[in-house]
Amino acid sequence: MKILVIDGMGGGIGKSIIEKLKAELNDIEIIAVGTNSIATSAMLKAGADFGATGENAIVFNATRTDYIIGVTGIVFANSMHGEVSPAMALAVSSSPAHKFLIPTDKCNVTVSGVKQASVQEYINEIVDKLRYSLTA
Repeated sequence: MKILVIDGMGGGIGKSIIEKLKAELNDIEIIAVGTNSIATSAMLKAGADFGATGENAIVFNATRTDYIIGVTGIVFANSMHGEVSPAMALAVSSSPAHKFLIPTDKCNVTVSGVKQASVQEYINEIVDKLRYSLTA
């Protein structure tokens, strides 16, 4: 199972996702792609198998993974203070990979009907769903 984790800014959410995935799931390959080098570095330190930075890395890897995980902003052009380019958002949103998006108000997007939860609660939910996918 190949998982693409995309994060920007300081990479803290991506780092948390990768640490949880590595601690709880076997037989997975994690590709960490940061919208900037600080985010990529944080995710690599968390245990990602591979890392890359920038627009081309997201465009290239979006179609080569089974799952994409990141905050809601990764599907919106110019989100995360402009770190997500239109090409990045298009690559993620049109990818055939299953997407797990974590809602956060830092992306200026509110998803109505979504329960209020902490980022860690959303990460736990994603890991549970991936675990089920591995056993199904």
